[in-house]
Amino acid sequence: MSDNPSSQLLGSTDRPRSNHSHHSDESHEDTPLLSRSDDTPRYDGDDEHEARIPSPAATSLRSLQNGNGSTKSTKGGRRWPTVVAVGVLGLLVLGIIAGAFFTPAVVEEYAKEALVIEPTNLSIHSFTTTGVRARVQALFRMDASRVKNKHVRNIGRFGTWLAREVESQESKVEVYLPEYGNILVGTAAVPRVVVNIQNGHTTTIDFYTDLEPGDVEGIRQIANDWLEGRLDQIRVLGKADVGLKSGLIPLGTQSISESLVFEGNQIPAIPQYNITRLNFREVPISTSGRRGMAADVSLSVVNSYPIELKIPPLGFNILVPNCGDDDPYIRLADATTGPVEVQPYSDVVVNVGGIVRELPQDLLQTCPHSKSSPLDILLGDYIHGNDTTIFVQGSNPPDGDTPDWITKIISSVIVPVPFPGHTFDGLIRNFSLTDTHFSLPDPWAEPGTDESNPQISANIVVIAGLPKEMNFGINVTAVNATSEVSYKGKKLCELNLKKWQAAKSERIESVDEPQLRITSKIEDVPLDITDDDVFTDVLSALMFGGKTVMLKIDALVDVKLSTVLGELVIKDMPAEGIVPVKPISPGGGFGNLKPRVGELRVSSTSKTSINLQAHVNFTNPTEYTAHIPFINIHILNNGSIIGDATLQNVDVIQGNNTNILVQATWDPTTFGGEEGAKIGRELLSQYISGFNTTLTFQTHEGSIPNQPGLGKALSKFAIEIPAPRLSAPSGGDDDDGDSKPHFITNAVFHLFSSTAVFTLLSPLQYSTIYIDNINATAFYNHTEPVGHIDYDLPFKVPPGLSQSPKLPVDWSLDSIGYEKLEKALGGELKLDAQGTVVVRLGQWSEEVWYVGSGIGASVRI
Repeated sequence: MSDNPSSQLLGSTDRPRSNHSHHSDESHEDTPLLSRSDDTPRYDGDDEHEARIPSPAATSLRSLQNGNGSTKSTKGGRRWPTVVAVGVLGLLVLGIIAGAFFTPAVVEEYAKEALVIEPTNLSIHSFTTTGVRARVQALFRMDASRVKNKHVRNIGRFGTWLAREVESQESKVEVYLPEYGNILVGTAAVPRVVVNIQNGHTTTIDFYTDLEPGDVEGIRQIANDWLEGRLDQIRVLGKADVGLKSGLIPLGTQSISESLVFEGNQIPAIPQYNITRLNFREVPISTSGRRGMAADVSLSVVNSYPIELKIPPLGFNILVPNCGDDDPYIRLADATTGPVEVQPYSDVVVNVGGIVRELPQDLLQTCPHSKSSPLDILLGDYIHGNDTTIFVQGSNPPDGDTPDWITKIISSVIVPVPFPGHTFDGLIRNFSLTDTHFSLPDPWAEPGTDESNPQISANIVVIAGLPKEMNFGINVTAVNATSEVSYKGKKLCELNLKKWQAAKSERIESVDEPQLRITSKIEDVPLDITDDDVFTDVLSALMFGGKTVMLKIDALVDVKLSTVLGELVIKDMPAEGIVPVKPISPGGGFGNLKPRVGELRVSSTSKTSINLQAHVNFTNPTEYTAHIPFINIHILNNGSIIGDATLQNVDVIQGNNTNILVQATWDPTTFGGEEGAKIGRELLSQYISGFNTTLTFQTHEGSIPNQPGLGKALSKFAIEIPAPRLSAPSGGDDDDGDSKPHFITNAVFHLFSSTAVFTLLSPLQYSTIYIDNINATAFYNHTEPVGHIDYDLPFKVPPGLSQSPKLPVDWSLDSIGYEKLEKALGGELKLDAQGTVVVRLGQWSEEVWYVGSGIGASVRI
């Protein structure tokens, strides 16, 4: 045994022994395989610096001085991957010392308290078909000052001074877990070891050992308990039969059994790691042209142990959660690692390559009692920045040289791996609407339905940034969204795309990062206005501000993506953007609308009302269009409601809108009472007298069905439209250039018969008006009476120009006006007229006043 160069330890009885094998000069044994870099950048943007702590194995072994095998938790984290190997060393040393004296009980107590072992390195020299060949390096010494009992300390010092050094023969150490059915964790073949046991002397221990795993099923069981957080403490029992001698004196074979208890933070957690690189790309997976998705990942793992090894290439299955906790995991991808070199107290860089060949059907199926699939849940957590958990299970390695025992162990354990999420805040670079079309609510819609709200149709154009790790073809085929629209920080409305809207996308390459241009046409999306006051502010800015109004949209977007793996749905992707809305009236106010009322038609009458139809022309100066299924608007004059107007199934286009049919009702008495009736008579009198009159149109709470708040908000923006002028007869302009049309265009006075015939211009184009009574006076030069007419026999005034019957005239014979009339015999002169007229239209009748000036009058005998 001593001739084996790989296991022989050399030493001297006069000084600490430094023992080296013939392999100690080889670079792969002494040269660190991986250096630690605390500046390694994290994928998620954080850097963590951990203080290097003493070896947990050394701490555990030092606890033997307390007289028991239990190691208590101390401040700072402790690890135990080196405990088995170094613990074996401690057991051998205790056995050597215990068997070297005639008082083993006392010496054992001395050894436990005085023993100091400091592991300096554990490196894996090579992987074998049955285990690993490891190199163990440590410092050994006896420190008598640590022994509390004076008598034990003195006896121990004297005994170890006499023995000086102890040598162990080759032995086999077995490690068991008593609480797990006493399963065998592993075995270690330990070569000959020589140590100086004198107080204060330090021996450098350096040897190779062959480690072999034990019961794979037992290892799997304890690993699962550890991964699932059920491992509060663990007891390790080591057993060995060691042959000992001191110098030339054989001490026989000693049976050694020692247990160590690890609890609290002495049990290690899954090593911390950082994702430093993540890249997704398309790859061919068959000669037929079929393609899959590859993921390239670089990890930086913290190694806080004095361990050095080279891990061979490994294969893994990447699993993701299913619908329920009890459901089996779903296999998503295959992954492989290249050779990994581990150096003591260094960050370990692991490069992982994974391939998703296809999406399993279980991943896409909707979970019971849910609207989401496992893929929806996984992607949802990821895009909201939440850490997700994937599961890694060993599989067949890519390299045939990897020992089978490694595959058996790693394939029996499923390791949960937290995967950091990636927030997509600020992903939307630009958001705009074009060809915007609004629709008012359907009057016959059920309250609470989409049709009972205003609706919007538009072309949406979105410029979105693509994460730098997404280097594969992507096409957006459909979108829907739930969004909130706000103005100056106040919520205005909700815009809900409940149905999928067709979309298409185009990748745009840029210097900084690639972008995606997404276009979609939305149709009849309900617009739920939540704050009428904010809506009023927006309308005011659009109508009177004359500037573009900026609306903010915050949305959760569902996106259908077409990828190499098929169609994916990403739900609830956060997005925000600013939508500029151009003003309705660029110059402010309603001047650019240029509203005009065309022809009027009477459809029906009652005692107090006239129902009319009018054709309205106006200009839409904006780029927006609208559909109006139904709207009712009050008509006012001097602040009093004198009627209403209704529009149905009207489409407002850009630019000129002509012959928009409006149904109106004239009923001042019903709408405004006595005051309304008075204002109505005054308005009619001014109208037939040729005065400039205006009508005010204003919405009210009942204007839009099912939307009283919307009608009330719009009521703050009344629109004034000039009343239609009476059409002047062809060539009928007066000589004085007064182009105002008159109800009475000209007259013929007969002096001999004392009668007058008037030519009348009706304001209506399709209905006949009846004059039931006239009480009027004609004047010359506005003040000089010519004659008076008091006539109470009805006569009709058909549409257009017509002549009245001969009306009797009572001349003012002694007035200057009559003299002027006589002098104009056979010719013409200009007269004025004023009086009251009782007008009747169907069942409706009203007395109005009339003032006319510059009426051309012909004088006949």
